[in-house]
Amino acid sequence: MTVLLVFVIIMNLIGYIIMNIDKQRAKRKEYRISEKTLWTIAILFGAIGMTAGMRQFRHKTKHAQFKIGLPVLSLVNILVVVYLLTEL
Repeated sequence: MTVLLVFVIIMNLIGYIIMNIDKQRAKRKEYRISEKTLWTIAILFGAIGMTAGMRQFRHKTKHAQFKIGLPVLSLVNILVVVYLLTEL
């Protein structure tokens, strides 16, 4: 149980930070973090942090797949974690 919560917290911190890193790279027209990588982090329980980062840094907010997809995936992440915590 504790391992799961620590993992979820770490993934959300990574998700939040990676949105900031990608935003800064976009501003400087540098090599970007791929959307595949962003979605992988979101799927691996980082969606809440990425949603917070998206809003905080105003990054990917014009992309419907992120604007809608990340909050929906955040809800799914929450439901899965709650399920796992109640079943373990």
